[in-house]
Amino acid sequence: MSANKMLFAVMIAAGAIGAVATPLSSNAATYREVTVRRAPPPPRNEVAPAPRRGYVWSTGYWNWSNNKHHWVKGNWMRERPGYAYRSNQWVERDGRWAFERGRWDRDGDGVPNNRDRKPDNPNRS
Repeated sequence: MSANKMLFAVMIAAGAIGAVATPLSSNAATYREVTVRRAPPPPRNEVAPAPRRGYVWSTGYWNWSNNKHHWVKGNWMRERPGYAYRSNQWVERDGRWAFERGRWDRDGDGVPNNRDRKPDNPNRS
């Protein structure tokens, strides 16, 4: 089977189960955006531990795997001076749910640095 036919078969199968993986950008080939038809359950009530010097708490989230949502507990991440951390989240787009991976943002404006024309400008409007 040719690579194109295999890719087409995989995309058809993914569409049939309600999930599609697409690259975010050409330089982020290892990351795939997950989009599903089923909304994630409400976040679990997870008590964040006391602050820890040099670390940032990443809250728990619902991950999509094996055609269903699975809870992933929060965890500590080493702080990156000069960056703000944006937690993992699900966002509704046109009746579908897209998972946005947690990321570090240099200016805290919420725009991923690789898509930000002015990634160091905290005074954007």
